[in-house]
Amino acid sequence: MHFTLHKTDIAKQSSINITGSKSESNRLLLLQALYPQFLLENISNSDDSNLMTNALISTSNVIDIHHAGTAMRFLTAFFSIQEGREVTLTGSKRMKERPIQILVEALQELGADIAYVENAGYPPIKITGKKITKNKVSLKANVSSQYISALLLIASKLENGLQLTLEGEITSVPYIKMTLSLLEEIGVQTDFFGNVITVKPNKNVLEPKTLVVESDWSSASYYFSLLAISDVGTEITISSYKENSLQGDSVLVDIYKHFGVSSTFSNNQLTLKKEPVRLQPLKLDLKNAPDIAQTIAVTCFALGISCDLTGLHTLKIKETDRLVALKTEIEKLGGEVAITNESLHLSPANTIKENISIATYNDHRMAMAFAPLALKTSLIIEDAAVVSKSYPTFWDDLESIGFKITK
Repeated sequence: MHFTLHKTDIAKQSSINITGSKSESNRLLLLQALYPQFLLENISNSDDSNLMTNALISTSNVIDIHHAGTAMRFLTAFFSIQEGREVTLTGSKRMKERPIQILVEALQELGADIAYVENAGYPPIKITGKKITKNKVSLKANVSSQYISALLLIASKLENGLQLTLEGEITSVPYIKMTLSLLEEIGVQTDFFGNVITVKPNKNVLEPKTLVVESDWSSASYYFSLLAISDVGTEITISSYKENSLQGDSVLVDIYKHFGVSSTFSNNQLTLKKEPVRLQPLKLDLKNAPDIAQTIAVTCFALGISCDLTGLHTLKIKETDRLVALKTEIEKLGGEVAITNESLHLSPANTIKENISIATYNDHRMAMAFAPLALKTSLIIEDAAVVSKSYPTFWDDLESIGFKITK
């Protein structure tokens, strides 16, 4: 299903409600499965979170998580400690190409029983749940933070807790801190000192409570991009956001000042406003927030400024190789992009080509990152329904603020 986005202006003032963070939701859903006394509110309505929910309540011995990488990693750890349960975790063709060996080896070192069904190092995997008593393991620190979080989320249910040593420079620190903060919020004791993370085993009954998920900052990024590209004075209010967010992508507030977007917090609402600004080339290290790289690259392209983005090595193992995908699609529009294994360098185009069809590669972020370009030119988004992975109401929300979309 392809959508045509016609060149448009957006309303001078508008507001949008965005559902809970996918990152927080998937962590809390797993913790709720381990500690059923907790109630959750404002859970993400994304495909990924729905898949996570269904997998956790499934009684099947084969669970297919499609494209949901977070679910694959978190569930690998979860089913490792479900004593006596035998489960095969599988997914889409792309999921079978996404590495999981680092996490599997760490769990095996702790004593887990996991075997590869097809190709060594990749899903599908067969897990036989058992009691785990070992409590020390090391992991390379520059791998996906989801491997690290997967271990931390089950750690309080291990007989002797967990002491996790991270080797080398740690990437995606905010996501690790989010996991630890959520553990602390439910009453689990943690410590993160230097390169060692300790999670104490939980021997007590945790107090029941209701946990409210903050709205998703990655989803907010597309509104920051829209404001950056829009006319001075345009305002959008998005809900529900905290100034002291656990989510790494909240760095958007500082990054988008560069493009003239001011942010004001009030009663869990965030108002974005376009202010006058003199645009400058942008240099950024995004190792702590790689998920917003696509949004930022498209913003710079739309505004005709160059950017150098580094710290992007994890983008090669996402839903698609996001660096190659960005280069291909921006160059179709008339830009010039150079990439390495961990960086992207964009040179501005003199003009943006019209009515170009943007491929999305089964990647929700490709569809949403390119959508703000409709403020500059008409374009076609291929497989537009892919946004349901993280933000199912995205196109409806854009129409509500003035986008003209032929579906």
